[in-house]
Amino acid sequence: MHLDNRKKSYAPALVLTTLAFFSCAAIFLSVPAGAQKIKQLPPPPPAPRYKPKPTPTPEYEIVRVSSNLVIASVSVTDAKGQPVLGLKSRDFSIEEDGRAQEIVQIGDPEQVPLDIALLIDVSSSVSERFAFEEQAATRFLKQVLRSADRATIFAIDRTPRLEQALTSAPVLAKNTPEQHRRVILVISDGEDNFSNLVRDSAVAAYRATKDENDSTPAARQRIRTASEAALLAGHRKAQEEVQQEVQKANAVFYAINPSGQALRLNVISTRAQNGMQNLAIATGGTAFVPEKTENLEAVFDRIASELRSQYLLQYYSNNKSGGASFRRINVSTPAQPQLHVRAREGYFPKGK
Repeated sequence: MHLDNRKKSYAPALVLTTLAFFSCAAIFLSVPAGAQKIKQLPPPPPAPRYKPKPTPTPEYEIVRVSSNLVIASVSVTDAKGQPVLGLKSRDFSIEEDGRAQEIVQIGDPEQVPLDIALLIDVSSSVSERFAFEEQAATRFLKQVLRSADRATIFAIDRTPRLEQALTSAPVLAKNTPEQHRRVILVISDGEDNFSNLVRDSAVAAYRATKDENDSTPAARQRIRTASEAALLAGHRKAQEEVQQEVQKANAVFYAINPSGQALRLNVISTRAQNGMQNLAIATGGTAFVPEKTENLEAVFDRIASELRSQYLLQYYSNNKSGGASFRRINVSTPAQPQLHVRAREGYFPKGK
């Protein structure tokens, strides 16, 4: 490109030179014949032609590196549920699909920003406690978030509603990228009455039994059993899909059920709480059931303390299978088996 520009810059000069030459020739021709003994000059040489040089072939080659680094957030607590600090790499043992892994580093949780998604249930079953929950959640976010952290707030009803977009801690307080720790914190009783899977299961159960003409007690019991089985299957499938999505996002799930011990009064509430408990266990989080709404502050304090005291175990997976199937992780403290260790059950490897 530079050579073309130089060529263009020479063009005016060549034109002026040519004009000057013909002017001089005209003068020479107009003088007397005796004076025309001056030897005429040969015609000007052709303008130089500049050819751009070809772009040299680079002397380096592109190397693509695919990292198999795995980071597992691990919470370690004592018998009283208090965080245990000061552990080193040698205190942990980590396995992936039964194969021992070498821990290369323990990251500092204070140096890894948090992305927190806060989901607050505003459905009719918990709406009377919403104001208090919102205030407690706001205080929690102000307490736990640092300048590099971000938070998103959703109100959950029949349709989720975004209340606060993903923003930094200073903006969030005012309004009261793989490198981040992702946390999902849900305040809900966990009851699922409106998801597509549950609805479809209920419709399928109804259609399967609507043509039943037998009204005997045995027939009614059969219909009832089939309907309950279909709904249970729908709930189970919905929970499995949610769990898989949370695991793919490498997020830790925490749940706070404000229903208290009243949730044990019916099968639906118990099933819902068990579902949140399973999701928390699978991702390394915890499901809390405070006895009273006033205890919500203490639960938030415990979560905040845990997030700031987690161990970020890092290792390079020696799994060479190259598959995309779920890989199970097991973390323990062999020298101190009395400690309670929580970590996600595993992860889905990223595509190459």
